[in-house]
Amino acid sequence: MRILITAAGSHGDVAPYTGLGAHLRAAGHEVALAAPECFATLVGDSGLDFRPLPADPRSDPGAGPDTGAGTGAGPGTGTRAGRRGTGGRTSLLARAAAFIDRLGDGLADAAAPGADLLLLSTTTAPLGWHLAEALRLPSAGVYLQPVLPTRAFPPVVGGTRSLGPWGNLLAGALGQRVVDRLHADAARRLRERLGLPARAQGAQRRRREQRNWPVLHGFSPSLLPRPADWRPGLDVVGNWWPYAPAGAHLPGEVEDFLQAGPPAVFIGFGSMAAGDGERLSELAVRALRRAGVRGLLQSGWAGLAAAGDDLLTVGELPHAHVLPRTAAVVHHCGAGTSAAGLRAGVPAVPVPVLADQPFWAARLARIGAATAPVPFAELTVDRLAAGIRRAVTEESLRRKARAAARAMATEDGAARVAEAVERLADGR
Repeated sequence: MRILITAAGSHGDVAPYTGLGAHLRAAGHEVALAAPECFATLVGDSGLDFRPLPADPRSDPGAGPDTGAGTGAGPGTGTRAGRRGTGGRTSLLARAAAFIDRLGDGLADAAAPGADLLLLSTTTAPLGWHLAEALRLPSAGVYLQPVLPTRAFPPVVGGTRSLGPWGNLLAGALGQRVVDRLHADAARRLRERLGLPARAQGAQRRRREQRNWPVLHGFSPSLLPRPADWRPGLDVVGNWWPYAPAGAHLPGEVEDFLQAGPPAVFIGFGSMAAGDGERLSELAVRALRRAGVRGLLQSGWAGLAAAGDDLLTVGELPHAHVLPRTAAVVHHCGAGTSAAGLRAGVPAVPVPVLADQPFWAARLARIGAATAPVPFAELTVDRLAAGIRRAVTEESLRRKARAAARAMATEDGAARVAEAVERLADGR
């Protein structure tokens, strides 16, 4: 079967699908991954066919990081300007609209070489539905975030405070209406291009819901159980992980540093905080030294950098190889990084920035595998040092993280997706 996976956003929105695609390819399928052009090498190295989408999350203001963060709208930004009150939210919505405007044509172009099945990420699904209809293809959602309304928790981008069962459900439904409005114009143009009759975006969503369109959620039920009030077809299957070649190992410099002393604390903000590197680097170094621990700083988009016998700056590293050897992980709580730290059995110090990150930070703390979250806008040397000290000394945090890691070791999200693909291929 020819499978086209579509994903858009930052590294964390795309990388997990390389592992999913590689698993499906090993099962005998032909797999292509449509993603922003900057991920061509990442996709190619995983052995998948690459099809470009017209958005660069690094330089294109319409496609910032963490675009799969629960709205499917693509509005993320790691800059301080993007986090300021109502003006910041207006800016995010404008960025989302610009991103979505280009995404429809990009998805249609990506599907042009042909496919037998579409697997759609959170970000690409609202427009991918129209593509599946026009091409008469089976499709399924492969989501990294729980975006369907539920009484169990509030929308993942609407804050972490529960509004009560009915309040949560209502807020989730209202959030979906916002997403539908953001996609309305792009969906109309895409349907015209595809020769489809006019249909409102909200109506298209309702058709999918009424038909129990399958969505497989790639996170662990040990971190977030499946809500009891979700309809049939919405499943939590466990994580699928970024592709890692057999025999991969850490660079010699990193290996030497890890072996030269006690476990270090890993600090990284991924695709967040672009332009804040100098300030964050100084803050991180002071906090690490105040806590009395060694540090491994991942440069990321912020450009973190520091030097010293007790510090090492690194670039992109496979989380699966480095995080299990650390004492704790300070991170922005993107869906993928949150899962990777938990999989490693390592306590987290959550520093969420925006979008779904406060949600995952709160979940990590709720299961006892993380310290209390420190919002990025409130980050200080004192608060970071205190969080690090607690993470490396409080045994209950490590015990809860290890318990979650043991549960996650029994899960295989990619295999569950492969099973669903076989059912779709058989028309079930």
